[in-house]
Amino acid sequence: MSTKQALLQPIEVGGMKLSNRVWMAPMTRSRANNEENAPFDIHVKYYEQRASSGLIITEGSQISKKAVGYVNTPGIHSKAQVEGWKKVTEAVHAKGGHIFIQLWHVGRISHPDFHNGELPHAPSAINPNSKSYTPEGFKETVTPKEMTLEDIKQTIQDFKNGAKNAMEAGFDGVEIHSSNGYLLHQFFNNSSNQRTDEYGGSIENRAKILFEIIDAIKEVMPENRIGVRLNPSLHGAFGMEADEETIPTFDYIVNRLNDYNLSYLHLSEPFTDVSEISYLESNIAKRYRPMYKGTLVINNNFDQESGNKVIEEGLADAVAFGKPFISNPDLPERFAEGAPLQDWDQDTFYTPGKKGYTDYPSLKESKVG
Repeated sequence: MSTKQALLQPIEVGGMKLSNRVWMAPMTRSRANNEENAPFDIHVKYYEQRASSGLIITEGSQISKKAVGYVNTPGIHSKAQVEGWKKVTEAVHAKGGHIFIQLWHVGRISHPDFHNGELPHAPSAINPNSKSYTPEGFKETVTPKEMTLEDIKQTIQDFKNGAKNAMEAGFDGVEIHSSNGYLLHQFFNNSSNQRTDEYGGSIENRAKILFEIIDAIKEVMPENRIGVRLNPSLHGAFGMEADEETIPTFDYIVNRLNDYNLSYLHLSEPFTDVSEISYLESNIAKRYRPMYKGTLVINNNFDQESGNKVIEEGLADAVAFGKPFISNPDLPERFAEGAPLQDWDQDTFYTPGKKGYTDYPSLKESKVG
């Protein structure tokens, strides 16, 4: 297999020279099973093993205690968390890798169990009728508390603090998680945002919080080290229901993002089949590549062949791979050699400990073994 593959070509992003376009997508792994929800030795090894990725984007990391919605997920709002992440970034950099942290607030996809019995925050008091992964297993979501203007301002500040902490922890940049039915995505969609103030109603108002967050974050770090993640055609998952205004909302957001010198825009192809829904877009890369002028990263169910193809066709600049990176820590090397991929074990995606986390061998280790 030739190294001339599109996926294996270097790319410059945010002033960084990345060795390839095989990026590691952010994936919740629920390994921060300590009182501080801080990364520790097991996280260091996990990310270090995957340092040959062109860019690692970490699992979503909560920007505050209020942002939590899944058990044992790491944060980026306390000193212990910053110190834990420092060891991760040092290990990845020592291997020549690059790493961004994904800044996360789940909004209503949470449960009072995480908040001393208080309700999770959301744009509007609408139950997503979804599930939250609590210390006692999956539980049904509840009707959240509608955020006050003060709550919104605090959340913007929390994103800014998360970015500042990320810089202190040695990250190369941050990705704003405004996707997959979490807080910022909840602001974008009519089904989850029925506010009548400056953050609701019009498309511009519903998108406003994202741009205020970007403006706040760029005060504490370089603008060209900020990435944004969006999932425009999400429908019938994570409590989200799309409508005729959904794609026009994302068109507006993507066009506005051209006003910034971002590191990249990270888009997901639809999670479910939306081909029969006239107002949704089945081919996200095709729609947004002509619209977005910066580096475009695409994600969701790509393999080596389709990943090379989407770059060759000029529809994306890089591909973010999820599950293949779980079981193949050296995914770019496997692509280079045309080697078979190892299967992942879905039963260990969210379980504590190293099983299914750091015990997948590299190609080199497999050959020795």
